[in-house]
Amino acid sequence: MINVFPKKIINTFLLLLCATIITNCSTKHATSINSNKNEFSTVLDIPMPLDDFNLTADDGTSFNLETLKGQWNLLFFGYTHCPDVCPLTLHQLGQAKKALNESMQDSLNIIMISVDPDRDSTEILHQYVNSFNQKITGATGPISEIDKLTSQLGIFHMANKEEGQNYSVSHSAAVVMINRNAEFHAVFSAPHSTENFITDLPKIMAKN
Repeated sequence: MINVFPKKIINTFLLLLCATIITNCSTKHATSINSNKNEFSTVLDIPMPLDDFNLTADDGTSFNLETLKGQWNLLFFGYTHCPDVCPLTLHQLGQAKKALNESMQDSLNIIMISVDPDRDSTEILHQYVNSFNQKITGATGPISEIDKLTSQLGIFHMANKEEGQNYSVSHSAAVVMINRNAEFHAVFSAPHSTENFITDLPKIMAKN
């Protein structure tokens, strides 16, 4: 069940209900909703400040709100046992980043946050994200700390542990964009494509 949101982000949450698809890593997708300003993303009129959280990056360092400052960040929430949606999205993000000019590449991070910390240790996560050609950062931590971030971004996740050892994890497939001030800036709703990211990322980054 999605957490109850503070009053200050109710309007943002309602927006995300339209922009975000929930998946259990199957091949079924819903139709994305285009924003008025960009073709494939929804940009918040006023970027939303975020409260702090305390996770661990795949290299063992702290991953928190301060980590996000000074760079653009694309956050995707998934898990390493995901059979299709997660690796495909990370591949698309990596290819899109490579298509940007050098300056934009240097100022953009791709980050996968695992919502399956019971199976995804930082060591396993490190091996997973480094299997992609494009540099990707992994992060995870206790569910309580993950929820501090996901509840602010309208990201749903639920481990289906009744399925047994090889359980799936239902999770939102949206890609969230965090600006240089560590504020919630934009969201790309699924289904994703490399071309969609290539089209909108330069527009968003050039304006801010």
